Amino acid sequence: MKFISLDGKDICPTKIVCVGRNYVAHITELNNEVPTEPVIFIKPNSAISNEIFSHAIDVIHFEGEISFLVLAGKLAAVGFGLDLTKRAMQSELKAKGLPWERVKSFDHAAVFSEFVTFDGNISELRMELYINDVLIQQANPGLMLHKPDAILSEISTFLTLEDGDLIMTGTPKGVGPLRVGDRFHGKIFAGERSIVEGSWVVK
Repeated sequence: MKFISLDGKDICPTKIVCVGRNYVAHITELNNEVPTEPVIFIKPNSAISNEIFSHAIDVIHFEGEISFLVLAGKLAAVGFGLDLTKRAMQSELKAKGLPWERVKSFDHAAVFSEFVTFDGNISELRMELYINDVLIQQANPGLMLHKPDAILSEISTFLTLEDGDLIMTGTPKGVGPLRVGDRFHGKIFAGERSIVEGSWVVK
C-alpha cells in the first residue's frame, strides 16, 4: 500500500477521488463541454507516488490541483497534487465513449506534496505550479465550477469516504506534457502565506 504524509505522519488513503472539468478555462483549452454536474473519477491507492515519471511511449500531461485529505467526513487537510494523464490515449477513449482508467489510474499517476491540517477559510486557498522556475498554473476555489465543500457533499451521496482518502478538485488552464529533467515546484497558499509545497524532477 502507498502512503502520504499528514503533518509528518504516514497516512494510507484507500482511494483518490478526482474532479474533472472544474475550471472553465481548462475546459476551453481541451475543447470539452461544460458539465452540468461534477465529473468524478477515481484513482486507486496504487497510483500514489512521491516522484514524477515520464513514459518512453505515451505522452503524459501534468495537471496541478488543490487537494484535500478527508477525516471524519470533513476536509481536514490540504496539499498540492499532480493528476498525471495519458492525454492522447484519453482523447481516443473519450471518442469511443470508453472509461478513463488506462489514462488516469496507472502507477505513479497521482503525485502529492505532504498534507497539512487546515481549518481556515477554504476560499482563501490558492495553488501555484512552477516548472523550471516559471509560473505555469495558478488557481483558487473562486475559479471552480464546483467548490470543495460542494464536491465533498456530492461524493458523499454515492461513495463512502474513509479517513485519509484524498480529493483532487480539478486543474486550471496551463496543462502540458512532462519532459525529462524539468523541475516542478507546487505551492499551496492560505491568503498570502505559503502553507505547504513540494518539489520534484521529472525522471
